[in-house]
Amino acid sequence: DSGDSVSEAREWRPVAYRKCTDTLWLLLFFLFWAGLMFITGYAVMAGTAERLVLGYDSFGNMCGRKNTPVKGAPLSGQDMTNKKYVFFLNSCSLEMQSLKISSLSLCVSSCPQEQLNSLEDLQSFARNNGSCLCVYNLNISSYTLNPKAAELCPTLPVPPSKSFPLFNRCVPQNPECYSKYASVLISMVNEMDVFHRILSGILAGRDTVIGLSVLALAFSFILVLAFRFIRTLLVHTLIALVVFGLLFVSGILWWLYYDYRNDPSTELETEKENVKFLLGYAIFSTIVTVVLLSLILVQRKRLQFTVQLFRIVGKIIGRIPFLLFQPLWTFLILIMFWVFWVAVLLSLGTAGTAQTTSGGQVEYRALSGICYMAWYHLVGLIWTSEFILACQEMTIAGAVVTCYFNRNKNSPPSHPVLSSISVLLCYHLGTAVKGSFLITILRIPRIVLLYLYNILKQKESACAKWLFKCCFCWFWCQESCLRYFNQHAYTTTAINGTNFCTSAKDAVFILAKNSAKLASISCFGDFILFLGKVFVVCFTVFGGLMAFNYHRELQAWVVPLLLVGFFAYVMSHSFLSVFEVTADAMFLCFAIDMETNDGSAEKPYFVDQELLTFVSQSNKLTEGQKYRSMRPFQDKEDGTELQPM
Repeated sequence: DSGDSVSEAREWRPVAYRKCTDTLWLLLFFLFWAGLMFITGYAVMAGTAERLVLGYDSFGNMCGRKNTPVKGAPLSGQDMTNKKYVFFLNSCSLEMQSLKISSLSLCVSSCPQEQLNSLEDLQSFARNNGSCLCVYNLNISSYTLNPKAAELCPTLPVPPSKSFPLFNRCVPQNPECYSKYASVLISMVNEMDVFHRILSGILAGRDTVIGLSVLALAFSFILVLAFRFIRTLLVHTLIALVVFGLLFVSGILWWLYYDYRNDPSTELETEKENVKFLLGYAIFSTIVTVVLLSLILVQRKRLQFTVQLFRIVGKIIGRIPFLLFQPLWTFLILIMFWVFWVAVLLSLGTAGTAQTTSGGQVEYRALSGICYMAWYHLVGLIWTSEFILACQEMTIAGAVVTCYFNRNKNSPPSHPVLSSISVLLCYHLGTAVKGSFLITILRIPRIVLLYLYNILKQKESACAKWLFKCCFCWFWCQESCLRYFNQHAYTTTAINGTNFCTSAKDAVFILAKNSAKLASISCFGDFILFLGKVFVVCFTVFGGLMAFNYHRELQAWVVPLLLVGFFAYVMSHSFLSVFEVTADAMFLCFAIDMETNDGSAEKPYFVDQELLTFVSQSNKLTEGQKYRSMRPFQDKEDGTELQPM
């Protein structure tokens, strides 16, 4: 039972670990990843992510790349390395037919800068610029001699055009042709699936996303070093920066929303989505700002205890200096997995078969079952990311437990991090799999509810909207509570060597018995760490707003911005969780130490004097505040008398 499990902590030794890997869960995780590998192979074989941005001609050739032949298409398989732009032969009278542009398209090396009025002008342009605007199998010398040249060359006159910055298309500059071209392009983009528009935005802003991710990494690493040597002035500086960042980002979001909403050129669906997302971001940022400012005002008197807490945690980390590098390895593993996941997603979104039509042209048709594969792929993102973070938490908790339950504080154990990793790999991978799976189970309904909400938002009533939001909030609260108990279950597993369910039961028992002591202490440091995460996200999102705001045309940049904000939060959480997990593991070890030992010669405490003094002072402060808050009511009650009417 839980009492027996807790009693084992008194004589805790590394050899006390039992084999509790939850083999069934580990096998289930391997089978799930076998499915991910199947989807990866399928996406790589059937998808071509570069088609979203680079474009392709009517014969199956991707512009800017060397192509392979398509069966039944004699003009396919050409080397288009130097031909990077898509040119439509009938750019002034385009029409849409089933999401396809009816005009024949070619890959050209440059767009015509001046109007071409005759076949002689086309021939001269091809010879001078090396850009052939007629079908590939028509020689330049035959432009004026071939009787079918009028069908194989663009409609005359050819208007001057410029390359479009995102999709590498030659856009006509003639006002009449441009209006027709723009209307067809707007229609095509608006009818395009949201999934593909998001993929286009990610691909187009990939350099900015990578740069902002590196910026978030730098901010997180600086905060880790700052918390390691924290002082009172540093805490006040961090709070001031967070307040400034929240107010500044909220103001920028409202300003951008007002600017986009009053922009008369907002016609594309992607631009309208930008406006909707900006409004949501602005409202959310404002609410978070108000809540955090209120919490900062309430917690301002406890800053000195927060500094003392981080000094104690920093002392433990000083005994295990390699703990500070643990988030770096976690971050590198997460980055490699995310890059792999995004690459597979892009390939999966463009998975289609090349089919030849009349005249040797090629069309790409989407394959069936892609939607189900995308959902499976999304579950893989959540589960694997949570598993990696769970492994980090167990590694840190195991190292802290090893140092805490060490009698000689001046001689810490050798290589506690490596020892914790080896124990994790040999015994506790199933525990990490199970804990991360429970988080995934609660995360999926939130995503499904959000998906249904977006589908049914035009048809649902106000009551249905309220019900959706309540369910979404309820699942979020459940996930937050489960994440908190998971972290303590991992620490209990590191102490007792039990499986996930037994460790969770023991952790709940200890937390319930010592909730008054532990909750009042850990909330100080957790709040400051949360402010550190908000600091990283605020300034990373601000950099993203400045970078993405310069690329408005046909780009769903708000979704990549959300992706950047998510990555920034995960990075900061991964780095700052060293202090969070260390503090929580330390206090849980303290509670078990107080539970199983009494300080006598037979059962001496493992805790050092500095931590014991801090806990005593913190509990006295909490009890004093409760007494002061209850005293006015007691005084009023004692002085109340019944007066005659």
